[in-house]
Amino acid sequence: MVLTGAEIVIRCLQEEKVEYVFGYPGGAVLYLYDALFQQEEVRHVLVRHEQAAVHAADGFARSTEKVGVALVTSGPGATNAVTGIATAYCDSIPIVIISGQVPTAAIGQDAFQEVDTVGITRPCVKHNFLVRDVRDIAITLKKAFYLARTGRPGPVLVDIPKDITIARCEYEYPREISMRSYNPVVRGHQGQIKKAVQLLLEARRPMIYTGGGVVLADAAEQLTRLTRLLGYPVTNTLMGLGGYPASDRQFLGMPGMHGTYEANMSMHYCDVLLAVGARFDDRVIGNPAHFAEEPRKIIHVDIDPSSISKRVKVDVPIVGDVREVLDEMIRQLEAGAARPNADHLSAWWKQIEEWRSRDCMAYKNSDEIIKPQFVVQKLWEVTGGEAIVTSDVGQHQMWAAQYYRFDRPRRWLNSGGLGTMGVGLPYAMGAQLAHPDARVACITGEASIQMNIQELSTCKQFRLPIKICNLNNRYLGMVRQWQQIFHGARYSESYMDSLPDFARLAAAYGHVGIRVDRPSDVEDALREAFVKHRNDLVFLDFQVDQTENVYPMVQGGKGLTEMILSAEDL
Repeated sequence: MVLTGAEIVIRCLQEEKVEYVFGYPGGAVLYLYDALFQQEEVRHVLVRHEQAAVHAADGFARSTEKVGVALVTSGPGATNAVTGIATAYCDSIPIVIISGQVPTAAIGQDAFQEVDTVGITRPCVKHNFLVRDVRDIAITLKKAFYLARTGRPGPVLVDIPKDITIARCEYEYPREISMRSYNPVVRGHQGQIKKAVQLLLEARRPMIYTGGGVVLADAAEQLTRLTRLLGYPVTNTLMGLGGYPASDRQFLGMPGMHGTYEANMSMHYCDVLLAVGARFDDRVIGNPAHFAEEPRKIIHVDIDPSSISKRVKVDVPIVGDVREVLDEMIRQLEAGAARPNADHLSAWWKQIEEWRSRDCMAYKNSDEIIKPQFVVQKLWEVTGGEAIVTSDVGQHQMWAAQYYRFDRPRRWLNSGGLGTMGVGLPYAMGAQLAHPDARVACITGEASIQMNIQELSTCKQFRLPIKICNLNNRYLGMVRQWQQIFHGARYSESYMDSLPDFARLAAAYGHVGIRVDRPSDVEDALREAFVKHRNDLVFLDFQVDQTENVYPMVQGGKGLTEMILSAEDL
């Protein structure tokens, strides 16, 4: 079968069972768009900005077990996509980005809309390719999807010059792929796993610390089983929320900069720490020197060997697929007669309950002004905790993580590693397309939503019934909080005094807009959005307390035990 390069690309996407391609056309990819037009198997979602295309593909991938796909043109199309690519890279999200390039003969000649896409993206992709021969398209795309989804997942970019999409060759899609230089370890070392299980059983003050790797490996079931089998306390990082049911007694909440008092204290004072699919980043453990002050044994399970002992020295490293390793741990525990010491565990839980009794998530609610935490709690009640929740970045992100209790994985989509504003709405688009019958809520702020607000047009075109909860405090909230606490309340460029009427703006795009000013109207507005307007996009503009801060809080450079629990601690 002889096909053009463009036709081969689309055939490859069909072979990979790709449902949606998020993209924006341009000169270098017109032949690809023509090939897309002539088939119906792969649907194209026209975004209004290339950054949103990659974020939407990312959101699709985060909410499923599939690889997201984005298609952008050369030059500014590729550079606009870089933020989305870097966002996915920092959170290990499997996406394939296909970018157009100027014709092969024009590369390096400063042609119209030419940039070195491979060079620009090299630091923020798992791998990238420049296709110089039409006969290489099929094998390259096969490699791209394989690399994106295996090992530690991540974005892979394939740059295709325009003339390569016109050229013709015989088409055959490889059934299997083998890459000599890429062989990720899947099965953990048996001896190391045995050593880890022994350490866990001997622990007096054990703690299980889990991250996004549990979600990415679809290992939530294994984590839950192991945790309940041991009876140990567990915490999920921002990226790992939903990996263990938040409503369970053994769950201590999120650790780190805005984590719970009980999670941070347990992390710091445990004597054996089992880290699963987490990377001990600065927002979780704070100052590494402070974290190392308490003697403890650390077991670290991760698919990526470069993540182990990167920031914190590890005693028992286990490189392997998280699900495979947890399965083996469970097998060894169930096969053996040894069990944790009940007296030691009881004493440890007594200490943890004492820490938990401080109720660090309490806040002063109001009948006069809407508290942002209250909105998130009501959203959880109205949706029964079953919504897919996306967020942007800032105070609203932390309140969403703290007050919406996620009991299942892939229900919480946010930018953790890069902290990218503007992801919330595109993430929601990708998730809604992946799960058309699901309730999808985007928790955002008035600054973040304006980063990609043009995607309200995309939502209208594709009839996406997303519910946007805008916690509008008329500030760059997290910036204002730090300026208040650490910069003498000098609010430099953090006040938004020229905001649109978001409800009317949403209506102008053809959606439903609701402004909410009073606490007594919050629940009714949410029910109206999710019941009366279940098939519509609803923009809920909540006018929330401008002075509310996110607590608990660990200042940058401080240790986990040096927490600011409320304004009274300042």
